[in-house]
Amino acid sequence: MTSSLTPIEPSDGELFLNRELSQLEFNFRVMAQAEDTSLPLLERLRYLCISCTNLDEFFEIRAATVRTALQFGGPLIPDGMAPARALELIHAKASKLVEAQYRCWNEILRPTLADAGIRVLTRASWTETQQRWLHDYFENDILPVLSPLGLDPAHPFPRILNKSLNVVVVLEGKDAFGRKGGMAIVRAPRSLPRIIQLPEEISGGKHDYVFLSSVLTAFVDDLFPGMKVKGAYQFRVTRNSELFVDEEEVENLASALKDELVSRGFRPAVRLEIAEDCPPAILKTLLANFDLGENAVYRINGPVNLSRVQQVYDLANRPELKFPPFKSRKGQLDEDSPFDTIREGDVLLHHPYESFSPVLDLLAFAASDPNVLAIKQTVYRTGKDSKIIEHLVTAARNGKDVTVVVELRARFDEEANLKLADRLQEAGVQVMYGVVGYKTHAKMQLIVRREGKVLRRYVHLGTGNYHSGTARTYTDIGLMTCNPEIAADVHGMFQQLSGLAPAIKLKRLLASPFTLHKNILKKIEREIKHARAGRPGHIIAKMNAINEATVIRALYEASQAGVKIELIVRGACCLRPGVPGISENITVRSVVGRFLEHSRVYWFGNDGEPEIFCSSADWMERNLLRRVETCFPILDPALAKRVFDEELANYLTDNTQAWQLDAKGNYTRVPPQPEVAPYSAQGALLARLCG
Repeated sequence: MTSSLTPIEPSDGELFLNRELSQLEFNFRVMAQAEDTSLPLLERLRYLCISCTNLDEFFEIRAATVRTALQFGGPLIPDGMAPARALELIHAKASKLVEAQYRCWNEILRPTLADAGIRVLTRASWTETQQRWLHDYFENDILPVLSPLGLDPAHPFPRILNKSLNVVVVLEGKDAFGRKGGMAIVRAPRSLPRIIQLPEEISGGKHDYVFLSSVLTAFVDDLFPGMKVKGAYQFRVTRNSELFVDEEEVENLASALKDELVSRGFRPAVRLEIAEDCPPAILKTLLANFDLGENAVYRINGPVNLSRVQQVYDLANRPELKFPPFKSRKGQLDEDSPFDTIREGDVLLHHPYESFSPVLDLLAFAASDPNVLAIKQTVYRTGKDSKIIEHLVTAARNGKDVTVVVELRARFDEEANLKLADRLQEAGVQVMYGVVGYKTHAKMQLIVRREGKVLRRYVHLGTGNYHSGTARTYTDIGLMTCNPEIAADVHGMFQQLSGLAPAIKLKRLLASPFTLHKNILKKIEREIKHARAGRPGHIIAKMNAINEATVIRALYEASQAGVKIELIVRGACCLRPGVPGISENITVRSVVGRFLEHSRVYWFGNDGEPEIFCSSADWMERNLLRRVETCFPILDPALAKRVFDEELANYLTDNTQAWQLDAKGNYTRVPPQPEVAPYSAQGALLARLCG
């Protein structure tokens, strides 16, 4: 591509935002939902918990990656920031986020919940009756499973499991063996509930709760009879959770991954959360044992794992304090002859507004249909007790030729995927683990059916996982088709995944790591040519994140040529919009609402002959260059218009849940304009498709 830009190297940070800091910014937008008084109260609590679990994962993966970069050298991409500087900025921004989380909990949500009859009681507010009941609960239900460890030469500092709840106890006096007091560690077993609901007859309220951490610290002296507890301080350590398996050196990926999972909980520490009143000497001891510095410490004004309050959302039977339930629209498949429906025309599914059940129903029908000969499926995340897996097992037992590509390296689902792979193999399914060095992130299902004298192939392609649970909370697009060219492309991709075949020529699909990246660049270049010839140039794209430097540079060039570029990026965005002379024609917005925005849609204006694609891939380096991904066109004009209207135009109109990114990396909420009614993209789809 010929460029009028001064060459931009990946180390040139002036034109790129830092990925890690941008990802942290997303959690401030989630926190804004927790503070939004127009939302149901328990949903605000849920948003607070989401921001906490997101922050956990950020430290386990992104901050851990920066620490690894610091250890081995080299700048971060695409902005070229030095890892040491990045860690300083991460600590500063994450500290503000933690402060906001606990301020929201202590000063806003907990008091407001109490006013609504849902009380999360602190130790200072316990009545004598509540204290007696909690003490009995401690003695009967907690103490028997605790194993406190006093620290001395015979009992060195224990290995602390990733994200486990612990209490460091300062002791005075002597124990039964005459050993002088010092420090002890009490770890809360994972089998114990982190939120305890008080009986109504004890507390007087139907919805009264106490944190396990409060009970532990209140009665910890029962664990050390004859000694005096001088202090008890909660702490939690977060560890690097990235798995590293040298795939070139292992003979069995599944076996190697199992070995790696065993040690995941004890990998190098990246963050220490500690009670804010913990004395400096105790903190110094903890930091020394975890090999951490002050820029990894987060002092906590409350329970160290605030995300556990999510259990209150689950336990409290208060539907009036939650989003009103909705019923997803049933898909258009004929239950008695789903293949007939697809032959009549492509079927589009927009989740969660439209039900995921047609995907399950089609597979269930295929599993028992005597005319179906083969089923091929990719599996990245499926969830517990997956119907997809049940139907694949049934199909294999019914004599179908079933092949499943299971991605064992789906982050935090590795263990679950190992188990389901074993189950599939036991049922006679041919299981593959994808391609060495490339995660299989594509969402593909292929059904081969004999119809008279011909074999017809039916395909489902999606932007999201084959996971019934997330299909109720994530927005995604799915396409069912028997288009011969698309079906042939999908068949070819499965062949490529299962063998050692050379790269295949696809007719309709774009696929990573072979054709998607270069075709995105070609389509951007086409818009540039239109603009330079005086014709309209226009690109609209919706995705989860963007950080691939070559694509960003191409978008800058397009902006300079006069192409109008509208990006809807939910999370991390490394592109700087609105830079004079560089990206003046680029806008970036993020929409945070009831559902997690997950669909990826790319639209290229092409001078009045637009093309629209849905994809499993974000415009990120990993998706475009180091994963197996699919990008599929929406060929039916009516369905293409639907995708454009619902996923692009709709979100560009939102003025209630949208945030605008500026050139400095800051987000501001998009306000309703004068005389323009408030408009929610997700609310409009709920009304249109579910009403």
